[in-house]
Amino acid sequence: MKNQIKRKLLWLTSFILIAKGGITQDTVSLKLQDALYTTLKNNKEVAIAMLDQEGAVARFNQTNAVFLPHITLSYAAAISNNPLNAFGFKLQQQSVSPADFSPQVLNNPSFSQNYMAKAEWTQPLLNLDMLYQRRAAKLDVDFYRYKKERTKEYLTFEVQRAYAQLQLSHQAFNVLEESQRTINSIFEASRNYFEKGYLQKSDLLSIQVQVASVESKLAEAKSNVRNSSDYLSLLMGIKIGTIYLVERLEKSNDTEKLETQLPENRADLESIKTAISAQDIMVNAGKMSILPKLNAFANYIINDKTAFGFGSNSYLVGAQFSWNLFNGTASSHLITERKIAFSKMEQQLIYQKDQGQLELDKTLRQLNDSQFSLHQHETAVMQAAEALKIRQDRLLQGLVSTNDLLQSQSILSEQRLMLSEAIFKYNTTLAYMRFLTSTSEKLE
Repeated sequence: MKNQIKRKLLWLTSFILIAKGGITQDTVSLKLQDALYTTLKNNKEVAIAMLDQEGAVARFNQTNAVFLPHITLSYAAAISNNPLNAFGFKLQQQSVSPADFSPQVLNNPSFSQNYMAKAEWTQPLLNLDMLYQRRAAKLDVDFYRYKKERTKEYLTFEVQRAYAQLQLSHQAFNVLEESQRTINSIFEASRNYFEKGYLQKSDLLSIQVQVASVESKLAEAKSNVRNSSDYLSLLMGIKIGTIYLVERLEKSNDTEKLETQLPENRADLESIKTAISAQDIMVNAGKMSILPKLNAFANYIINDKTAFGFGSNSYLVGAQFSWNLFNGTASSHLITERKIAFSKMEQQLIYQKDQGQLELDKTLRQLNDSQFSLHQHETAVMQAAEALKIRQDRLLQGLVSTNDLLQSQSILSEQRLMLSEAIFKYNTTLAYMRFLTSTSEKLE
């Protein structure tokens, strides 16, 4: 009779359901490539990086002023009884008469008024400092292009990590749900046997503790699935609240050779190099600012004593050669400041390279460690599964207790979770290696 009961109990404990769902909230299937595409299209960080680049382009376009003319129109009205202004108004209006030269009229004029329409034109001809500033502004555009590219590379890595985290959360949920089904089956059978006097109360209480523990972990795993899905939604720039069904977590089969040296043409390093070049040009721009400048100018003026009258007109055309010989040492100190900024950026580039190589070396070691850990956990899962099978067989012979079987089941579930975590760590470390060694094409 006891052997028959043990056979039934063994059948219940060995019946394992591998569930893939269990979450009642609305779900949507999501592939990694779709997540990457949506993120690079909708993510707010990408949008900000693009706006930064557009702002740099707008600043560069402002430097077109070094080639294009400046044209202004103005209309002014004035009234005065100042002798000089009053006589000047009449000269501008071309209305001076012999009576206007009377000392009495010159010294004590009545109020006079003047309405003037003026068109002014200036044309830059030679401004070397502005030409250098234009070249620096062009490099500023390239700087933000590299920055945008590096932002996309980082988001690609972040999506890969978030997607793997969601895979891990789903896998943990499935393992725990499987464990819950098994333990619930054991508990139901054990309670029946306890009521019939075939099982001690201490054994039943131990099973209840296992049931409560698994239920708590399952609730936490369910929350982790939701949290991981929400973070993916944030990265993709869409409304949170959807739970994503993803592909099963498997070890990455990327066999591409890994670089062990930091690439010189990584986007963030290229951006610093571009900033250094721009700062060097700004140093030269400061030097050019002390050289002479040549600009052309012209104006056309219409004056009248009545509003919107056009009684007289005149024009002026000329060229100006100017040379600022001394401005209180402001130019020399500006050049010094830019040289300091140039040296600072050079040091920043050296430090960035050293820091990048240090991070790359550390990540490579972590990758090797995670690969070793992965192999260890694969072996541990096989051993735990074999141990469970042996105890199931020995249960028939009355050589192990139900608690021993529960312990084996718990160890197997734990090892499966640890294996999933090892795969997750290996995949994310590999993705981080790709991020650290990504290269960028030179911008033309």
